Amino acid sequence: MKVYITSDDNAGISPEEAKTIGISLVAMPVIIDGVIYYQNRSLTDETFYKKLTGGANVSTSQPLPQDLVTMWDELLKQYDQIVHLPMSSGLSMSCQMAKTLAETPPYAGKVFVVDNHRISVTLKSSVYDAIALAKKGFTGEQIKDTLESDAYNSSIYIMVDTLKYLKKGGRITPAAALFGEVLNVKPILKIEGEKLDAFKKVIGTKKAKLVMLEAIEHDLNTRFKDIPAEELSFAIAYTYDLDEANNFKKMVQEKFGAKYIMMDPLSLSIATHIGPGAVAIAVSHTFNPNISKLHE
Repeated sequence: MKVYITSDDNAGISPEEAKTIGISLVAMPVIIDGVIYYQNRSLTDETFYKKLTGGANVSTSQPLPQDLVTMWDELLKQYDQIVHLPMSSGLSMSCQMAKTLAETPPYAGKVFVVDNHRISVTLKSSVYDAIALAKKGFTGEQIKDTLESDAYNSSIYIMVDTLKYLKKGGRITPAAALFGEVLNVKPILKIEGEKLDAFKKVIGTKKAKLVMLEAIEHDLNTRFKDIPAEELSFAIAYTYDLDEANNFKKMVQEKFGAKYIMMDPLSLSIATHIGPGAVAIAVSHTFNPNISKLHE
């Protein structure tokens, strides 16, 4: 049984990395003032953030169905099954669209869409998990069931500089929206399941980072206490400010003694709704304990 793994840009995997690890990505459209762009193809990070902060009308859309089925059609000429990992169904309609396509001929029984409520660095971890499981001989259906059964063994805490972009895109719950805009207040949001939700609001970036570290420590001592340490993957995601992300990485290493930490920028399709100046920490259960070492 030859099983192939696909995902989308929201996993934060570059085209070069995708080629190296042997997967395919479907492009997520970013729409700026009515024109459709694609990250790493027709849109640079510098241009994107200039447009976003300069007041351009920036939005996102799910992948075009034709792009997805064209990718699948080509792959099914060489492989028996495909496992597709889109971003969480709670944050995008792209997952439901992929599920609907996968349930119709000729894809039914050949394409398996995973909805394990992951996004960004946690979705990337799941992609690597899927690759590892496929190498162990798991079928597409077994990979899907394994990853979905582990859906809630993941936490993300995100400090955003402003709620402006999340409110505009409707990507936060009403509770999170109530945080409002107060000078130097840094809202901290969490993903523990499908949706972004409110966690805390604190004064200042330094305090916000400490609160996120405390939240992860609490999860390690409660929700994840029965998971072996070598099966937990630490990761950091950020928008635009690499120096700030590197500083936070050092804090995580000092706090938890984690030698290997994945760190990737959020995809532009996610950054559209988060805005610049955001930083996040995530911990996920992984079926591929070597994943973090790939990002030493």
